[in-house]
Amino acid sequence: MNRRYFLFSSFTLGSFAALARLPSAVALALHADRLEDAQGDSVNAKGIKKVIKTDAEWKQLLTPDQYYVMRQKGTEAPYSSPLNDNHEKGTFECAACSLPLFSSATKFDSGTGWPSFWAPIKRENVREEVDNSLSMTRTEVLCARCDAHSGHVFDDGPRPTGLRYCMNGVALKFVKKV
Repeated sequence: MNRRYFLFSSFTLGSFAALARLPSAVALALHADRLEDAQGDSVNAKGIKKVIKTDAEWKQLLTPDQYYVMRQKGTEAPYSSPLNDNHEKGTFECAACSLPLFSSATKFDSGTGWPSFWAPIKRENVREEVDNSLSMTRTEVLCARCDAHSGHVFDDGPRPTGLRYCMNGVALKFVKKV
């Protein structure tokens, strides 16, 4: 056996071994933020129990407008949500799973036609993903519990964060503070 053949064989065998482990490594990386609780339900690393439903279950639970926005990543028409002009004290929750997402204390009038906030109620209650739709790069905001699309976050908001969480009103429900 010559040296070239030995090196080539070793490299090939090593490559196959690495490729064989790749699917499990990718699966671990993709699900590293999720754990199983005692009942076998998915729980993310931040302790938020995931809500997982089939597409048919979501269609039954949500209105057609909510389904379009929250499950198909659509956008409601600007100025169409009554929550845009809501200035009462309370909490804005995910319309699909009731996870508190935003406080009225962080709501501001952005002039965009959608309810806007400068910070989520808890950072771990929202999840952010890169959105390359519409020929531009934006940051999508999703509910950390049920993965419902809520809107987008931009860096043109007011102090203290400089962020503008521009949310679809149909993705939120308002719970008045009593």
